[in-house]
Amino acid sequence: MRNTLGRHSGNTDDGRDRREHHPAPGRSRRRRRRGRAFILFAAAFAIIIGLGVTGWYVLDTSAGCGGQDVRLDVAASPEIAPALQEVAAEFSDANEGVDGRCVTAEVSEAESASVTYGITGAGPASGDADSDVWIPDSSMWANLVKNDSEDVAFSDTGTSVASSPLVLARPSEAEMPDERPSWDALVPTSASDLEAEGDEVHLVDPVRSSSGMATLSLVADAIGDEEDDGRPQLVAALQTLQASSSPDQAAAFENLSEDPEASRLLVLSEQATWRYNREHSDAPAQISYPEGGTYTLDYPYIDRSSDPTVSQAAELFREKLTRSAAQKIMRRNGFRTADGEADSQVLAEDAGFQAALPEQLPTPSAGDIQRITQAWNRLKLDSRLLTIVDVSGSMLQTVPGTEMNRMQLTAQASIQGLDLFPEGSELGMWRFSTTINDDLDYEELLPIRELTAEVDGGATQREALRQQWNSVEPVSDGDTGLYDTYLAAYREMSRTYKADRVNAILMLTDGNNDDENGISLDELATKLEEESSPVKPIPIFTIAFGPDIDPEPLNRIAELSGGASYTTENPAEIGDIFLKAFSNRLQPAGGESEDEG
Repeated sequence: MRNTLGRHSGNTDDGRDRREHHPAPGRSRRRRRRGRAFILFAAAFAIIIGLGVTGWYVLDTSAGCGGQDVRLDVAASPEIAPALQEVAAEFSDANEGVDGRCVTAEVSEAESASVTYGITGAGPASGDADSDVWIPDSSMWANLVKNDSEDVAFSDTGTSVASSPLVLARPSEAEMPDERPSWDALVPTSASDLEAEGDEVHLVDPVRSSSGMATLSLVADAIGDEEDDGRPQLVAALQTLQASSSPDQAAAFENLSEDPEASRLLVLSEQATWRYNREHSDAPAQISYPEGGTYTLDYPYIDRSSDPTVSQAAELFREKLTRSAAQKIMRRNGFRTADGEADSQVLAEDAGFQAALPEQLPTPSAGDIQRITQAWNRLKLDSRLLTIVDVSGSMLQTVPGTEMNRMQLTAQASIQGLDLFPEGSELGMWRFSTTINDDLDYEELLPIRELTAEVDGGATQREALRQQWNSVEPVSDGDTGLYDTYLAAYREMSRTYKADRVNAILMLTDGNNDDENGISLDELATKLEEESSPVKPIPIFTIAFGPDIDPEPLNRIAELSGGASYTTENPAEIGDIFLKAFSNRLQPAGGESEDEG
């Protein structure tokens, strides 16, 4: 029987069998040695090729991996999490790996604010701050973390996985304005504007939302809150926005849908508006883009791992998210790419979306964000205010250039000023002159109550205050018992102090103290110093009007109490001075005086 393997390996090119030649023994051994060398060389070559292939697979990570998986935990803003989960599933199925170990990416929803406050401990709430990768909806949150937490593992890769600019959404049947509003014209910025007709602006709580936080920053930047003259305008804007802010996006969606004809607008991202319209396809929101540009949510990719292997895995997933297939998934879910490209079938122009990315405004700095959110929180704290009005005879004097006396103009401006106070505020009202309440220079007209509280006759406290202002009359022969009234009001507010509110006194007067039987300025100052407490601050704000006002005593009282005093010759300016008084809450406590005249 022939040895087939031997036959095939021993055949010459012409088919003759080498065994017929009977080679010499030495030659045969040399041939066998060369044959063994060839086999060893071939084996070594195969090993080298195999190592090369294996090495190539480790780098390419596309032909399989083994060993214990490397788990990559990704925390992402809830609206982008579904798209990222789809990409992560493809990534994990492709057996992407590092050091021969497969990487499994797991994406979970995490509110950007919760992660930020969980890391920094500087916010009103905290959440689960642990993850290997973090994808918040905005670099604003990342900037806050970098600013407040130096010791945490935190590497901004410079990659934006998606983008979505802020837009203005209106109810489906609301009348659209002829011109696009700009950020500085979005909300009222003066007392006289507060009662003007216009869109009711809604935003999501800026302490919890990037769209809300960006809105505050953009409005503040447009107003110019760095200058003293900008603070009252900022107060008016913040007060207006606080009156219509929603605690979360779900509540904001509900506000937008409840009245299709309402003259209101909501600041949202494009992607959020797209989601809203999908959920309300029978009455989709109308969309407009702010004049002069807008801010864009940029979804930064943050590596938070301190493990080199996990960081390699994070880099693989980051690279996956930049590929065209992943970006297509982002566009399909209502996002734009980092450079602004949108899917025209998703963000369709006939639905109000524009194809081109709008003009981009810079990302607010961490310092700007902290200042504006602090201002928001200070103003959000409900007020507890006792307002005291001068009813001395001089309030009957006619104000030059008008047909109204000082009391009438004061009442008109004060009623307007009521609109600055949110529903949860507590307000009361006194009047003062000399000996108008037996031997007392002051008299309570309405006790301090919440503005929504029901009073006699079924009216609310706010309505009762309006009625009281419309009916208050000066005492024709009355003088000005200023210092006794200050002290009595301070003691009343101290006795009834509420720590969860801003407790303050507002004095409206047109004269100087002329009660010869009352205490002196020095006696008042001594008692205020003795009875004040740093844990129970009660600032006194005085608005004085008239040509004969001596501001020095009022400034001294303001300094002692941590309040402020303002003087003007025109009571009609009281409304705007209210805003200046409120702006005192945007800065550290301390006396302030200002001459408006």
